Amino acid sequence: MHIAIIRLSAMGDVAMLVPALQVLRQTYPSAQITVVSKAFHQPIFNGIPDVDFKAAEVKGSHKGMLGMRRLAAELKGLGVTHLADCHNVLRSKLLRTFLSFSAVALAAIDKDRAAKKALCKPTNKTWTQLKTSHQRYADVFNALGFPVSLEDFSPLDRLPMPKPAMELLAAWKGKIVGVAPYAAFAAKTYSSDQMREVLSGLNATGKTKILLFGAPNERDSLLELASDLEHVLVVAGLLKFEEELALISNLDLMLAMDSGNGHLAANYGVPVVTLWGVTHPYLGFAPFGQNAAHSLLPDLEKFPAIPTSVYGKSHPAGYENAINSIPATAVVDLINKII
Repeated sequence: MHIAIIRLSAMGDVAMLVPALQVLRQTYPSAQITVVSKAFHQPIFNGIPDVDFKAAEVKGSHKGMLGMRRLAAELKGLGVTHLADCHNVLRSKLLRTFLSFSAVALAAIDKDRAAKKALCKPTNKTWTQLKTSHQRYADVFNALGFPVSLEDFSPLDRLPMPKPAMELLAAWKGKIVGVAPYAAFAAKTYSSDQMREVLSGLNATGKTKILLFGAPNERDSLLELASDLEHVLVVAGLLKFEEELALISNLDLMLAMDSGNGHLAANYGVPVVTLWGVTHPYLGFAPFGQNAAHSLLPDLEKFPAIPTSVYGKSHPAGYENAINSIPATAVVDLINKII
């Protein structure tokens, strides 16, 4: 049997596949497993042995309906017998349709949009913890006939520290904290002033190196954030993605918004502190296996409509700065307590 698992984007959602995938691998050692995603995401799965990777070229040979038909033919040529659709969008639905003609067993994720919509209502919310994305992925495997239990997940092994990171840290022997200050939407991003206060508080102890993560095009703004702080270093733009993952695996803690870096760190068993804006952990997107107390929330009395949307794209007027109601001192105190 050959199980293909498709999740094309976004990086955080792809990273959340790791716990269920690792358990699937160890529970069914005779199964061939192939992850189908964008080529950039391949290093996310390198820590799981005997998992193949198929790059989906959604802007190239696999673009559009004809591209999905081509991808279906390529997967069938690899001997795929089961498809776990962990994305359930137009592209993956087309892929399922084409593979259905070849008697491939199919299952797709239930995103339970109705429950998420109910939680995002401005008033009269249905306050309940929704099923996590990690469990929703596991449910897809269950539906295909491969039951898995996330309780069997073991964090991925730490990776050797990449040489560029070793040179940057210069034989540092103390604690190392990663900070990913940015998110896809402004309402999920802590203000520069308050993040600077957090960095200053961590820097003042002299016992911790703080590494700032982000995209290469964010490097200049991160350098400004880190200016004149002796123990704050910017790694954005210096490392390949696989080197960045290796560095993340060696952190003592990651501070992130509701964004991908928190999920990457959690896969290696790194403690993660998350700052939440107009989204909320109850929607099911908190990093795996983390203490709920490590999710710092805005003042919900002042901002009772939170969560306002699933991904943080929309919110009522005045909620764009809700995340800044989290005191910087509370962030620093929690990090120092954990490490």
